[in-house]
Amino acid sequence: MEAAIPTAAQTVPPIERVNRIAVDAMGGDLGPAEVVAAAKLALSEFPDLSPVTLVGDEAIVRKHAAEAGIENHPKLSYFHASEVITMDDKPLVVLKKKKDASTIRAIELVKLGAARAVVSCANTGCLVGASIIKLRTLKGADRAALSAIIPRDGGHFVLIDAGANPEAKPEHLVHNAIMGSHFSRLEFGIEKPRVGLLTIGTEEGKGNALITQTHEALKRLGDLINYAGPVEGFQIFTNGGEHGQAIDVVVCDGFVGNICLKSWESLAKFFTTELKRNLMANPVRKLGALLAKGAFGELRERVKPERYGGAPLLGVKGVVVKAHGSANRQALKNAIFDASEMIKTDINQLIENDIARAQALIENAGEA
Repeated sequence: MEAAIPTAAQTVPPIERVNRIAVDAMGGDLGPAEVVAAAKLALSEFPDLSPVTLVGDEAIVRKHAAEAGIENHPKLSYFHASEVITMDDKPLVVLKKKKDASTIRAIELVKLGAARAVVSCANTGCLVGASIIKLRTLKGADRAALSAIIPRDGGHFVLIDAGANPEAKPEHLVHNAIMGSHFSRLEFGIEKPRVGLLTIGTEEGKGNALITQTHEALKRLGDLINYAGPVEGFQIFTNGGEHGQAIDVVVCDGFVGNICLKSWESLAKFFTTELKRNLMANPVRKLGALLAKGAFGELRERVKPERYGGAPLLGVKGVVVKAHGSANRQALKNAIFDASEMIKTDINQLIENDIARAQALIENAGEA
C-alpha cells in the first residue's frame, strides 16, 4: 500500500516550513553517510542557513546523524521515505511505481509548502522530470533549464541549458539567458553578467534558424540582460583576450549543452589522468612532480566537476539543485548553501518579473 505523505503542517514546524531545504539523503553514489556529513558541514559553517530536512530511510539517516553528533540539531529534521531511485530508473516509471522514493518525497515537500528547496544527487532524468511534473514551471516560462558552473581562464561561466530541454524554441533560449544571468549574479556577484549565445560563428546569420531567431530576440531586450552576441566554442574557456571580454553566461539548448558539459568533464578527467601517467614515467619526472605537487593539486581541484556544488534546475516553482551523482560532502555542502541563498534572494520572483519584461520588449519591437 502506498505510503501517504503528511500535510505540510504535520511535516515541519509552521514557522520554519517555508524556508526549509529538503535534502535527498539516499540519491548519491557515496550513500547517506556522506549526505549527513554534508548537512553537518553546512549547518556548522553557515549560521544563517535555512533549516534542513533529511529525506530517506529514517532509521538509517538518524543512525548516521547520531554518529555525526547532529541527530538533535535544532535546524535539522527527518522525513521517512522507503524507496530509492537508481541510475537506471526512468522518470515515468518512477512516478508510477516508486512514489515513496526519497527524491519524489523531497519534491513533494516543496509542492506542499513544507519546504522551498530540494537538493539531490539522484538520477538527473528522474529529478528533472519529477520536478517539472510536480512543481510546474514559473509563470511565463514553459520550459526549465539546468545551469552548470564551468571553470574558464580567470574565473567561471554558467552554462545553460545543460540538459533539461533538448528541443528548445527561441523563447526558451531567451528565458535561459534571463535565468542564467540571475544565477550568475547570485553565484559570482557579477552585477551585469555578459551573456553569449553559443553557435558555430560570430557573423550575422551564422548558425541554424534557432540561433538566428534567438539572436534577434535577445538584441531586442536592451539593458534587461547584458547580451554580448553569438560566441563560438573556443571563446567560452578564455578570459576574453583577442575576442573581447570574458563570457559569464553561455546560452544554448539542452542537447548542445549536455554534450558540452559531458565533453568538458571527460576532457578534464583525461588531462588529469594523462598528466599523472606522464609525470610518473621516470624518476626525473617524479621529482619534478613532487616539487610541483601543490600546483598540480590546485589544478586538479579546479577542474573537478563535483567541486562546484550543484546545477540548479531553473524555471520551476521552487528551488531544485541537482548535485553530481558522485558529489562528496564538500560539494553537497556547497549545493545546500546555494539552495539556501536562492531561497533568500527569491530568485524565482526575479526571473518571473524579467521574463514578463522580456516578452513585452519583444512584442513591442515586433510591432514597431
